[in-house]
Amino acid sequence: MSARAARQPLLVALAAILLGAAALAASFVFAGEQQIDRRSADAPVNAGARDPGDISANNSPSMAQNPKNPDELAVANRVDSPDYTCVLNTSRDHGRNWSPVRVRIAPGEGRKCYAPDVAYASDGTLHMSYVTLRGSGNVPAKAWVARSTDGGRTLSAPVSVSGALAFQVRLVADPDRPKRLYLTWLQADDVGLLRFSGSDQRVQVSRSDDGGRTWGAPARVSAPGRERPLAPSAAIGPDGELYVLYLDVGGDRLDYEAAHEGFGGEPYDGRFTLVLGRSDDGGATWQESVVSKEIVPTRRFIAFLPPTPALAVDRSDGTIYAAFEDGATRPADVHVWSLPEGASAWEGPVRVNDTPRGDRTWQYLPRIAVAPGGRVDVVYYDRRFDPKGVLTDVAVQSSADGAKTFAPRVTLSARSFDSRIGSGSERDMPDLGNRFGLVSERDVALAVWSDTRAGSVASNKQDIAFAQAAVGTAGGLSQGVQAALRVAGAILLLGGIALLVALRLRRT
Repeated sequence: MSARAARQPLLVALAAILLGAAALAASFVFAGEQQIDRRSADAPVNAGARDPGDISANNSPSMAQNPKNPDELAVANRVDSPDYTCVLNTSRDHGRNWSPVRVRIAPGEGRKCYAPDVAYASDGTLHMSYVTLRGSGNVPAKAWVARSTDGGRTLSAPVSVSGALAFQVRLVADPDRPKRLYLTWLQADDVGLLRFSGSDQRVQVSRSDDGGRTWGAPARVSAPGRERPLAPSAAIGPDGELYVLYLDVGGDRLDYEAAHEGFGGEPYDGRFTLVLGRSDDGGATWQESVVSKEIVPTRRFIAFLPPTPALAVDRSDGTIYAAFEDGATRPADVHVWSLPEGASAWEGPVRVNDTPRGDRTWQYLPRIAVAPGGRVDVVYYDRRFDPKGVLTDVAVQSSADGAKTFAPRVTLSARSFDSRIGSGSERDMPDLGNRFGLVSERDVALAVWSDTRAGSVASNKQDIAFAQAAVGTAGGLSQGVQAALRVAGAILLLGGIALLVALRLRRT
C-alpha cells in the first residue's frame, strides 16, 4: 500500500471531526435569539361569542390536536351561567373555523355535563371526558368518557368511569399506545356548600386499555397524609410513565372548607405544596416528588374549581416541567420548575413574566407545553398594562434553553378585557376559569382562553378566544436547521473519533 493510500483513512477521520465540530458550533453560534410574533388576531371559538343575546359564561378551555392530522383541533370548556353545562367545538382547518359538537348524556345519570376535557389518541381518535351533575347542589353524579372516530363530527354514547363526587376530572392519552387512556380526578368523601367536608379526599386514576370502552378500578395517587389535595393534572413520559401533578393546600381551611363563605378578600396566609406523583406500572403504584413547599397563595377560590397547576414532559429527553402562580412578591408571578431525567432535585423556580420585579402587577394561571425540538411555551393572564389590576391580557413566552430563560412576552389578546367578569362577581370572587388550552407545534404556539370583552359584570358573559403565535429565532437559523446541524455534527464527530480509534488499534 502506498503512503498516500495509507493516509486517506486518517484524512477522512480528521475531516469528519472538523466538519462535525463546525456544524455543532454553527448550530449554537448562529442560533440567534428566541422571538415570538403574534401570527393571527384572536378569534372566537364558541358560537354565541358575537351574539349579545347569548350571556353564557364559557371558561376553562382545554385543547387537543390530532396527531394524524394537525389541522384538526378540539376545544372543550365548561359553562357556569346562566346554567351549568359543557361545550365541545372542533376545527378541521387549524383553528380558522369552529363547529359545535353535540354531547350525548346517558339518561337518568344527571341532567347536564360539566367540566370537560379532551385528548386525541395516537390513532386519531378524539376522546372527551366530563361529569354529570345532579341535585340542587349540582354535585357530580358520575364521570364519563365519549369518543369520536370521524374527526370530531359526532360523539359516541358515553361510558361511565367513576361514581359520585368526582371533581376536577382530567383526561390524557398515551402517545405510544393508541388504546391506552388515563382519567384522573379528586375523589371527595363528602361535600357541603362550596366546600369539601369529608375526611378522606384523594387524587385517583383509572386506566383504559381498549380505547375507553372499559376502565379499571381506580388507584390512589395522593399519599394518605395529604389531607387537602386539589387540581390534579396528568402527562405521559417518553417510556410510558404516568405523571400526576397536584396541589396540597395544607392547612388552608379558608378555601378548602369555604370559611370565606364564597366572598372575596385576602388569600390564605399559609403555604401550598406542589406535588408530583410518578407511576412506572400503568398507575398501579406511585412514588412522590415534592416540586415546592413554598407556594404563596395569590387569591381566594372555590375548592371545587381551584386554579390548576400546569404539567408538561419533553418526550425527547424526559425533562418534566411544572408551572404555577406564586405570590411571594405579591400579587402574583408565573414560575416554572424543571426536573431533568435522572435528577433527584427540582431546578427553579424560574420567573417567567418579564415585568420589573416588585411592579405589583398580576401574572397568573400559566399553562405550559413542550414543542417538538424541546422549546418550552408558557401562556398566562397578564395585567401589566393596568396599574389598578383589573384589565387583563393573555401573554405567551417561550424558552429555547430548557426553561432557564424566556424570550420577551407577546400579547395574544387583541384587546384587554375585564377580569371582574365571571360567575361569583357579585361576591367579589369572579372566576375566569381554572386553566388555558395550549398546543405547541415546531414553530407555532396555539392558545385558547376565557375572554370577557363582550360581557359585563351584570351579564357575566365569557367567551373562548383562539390565537396563534409564530415562534422562531431573530437573526439566526430556524429551529429545524439548528436541530439538523446538531444531529449531523454529532454523527460526524463521533464517526471521526471512532475511525481514529480503529486506525490506532490497527497500527498497534
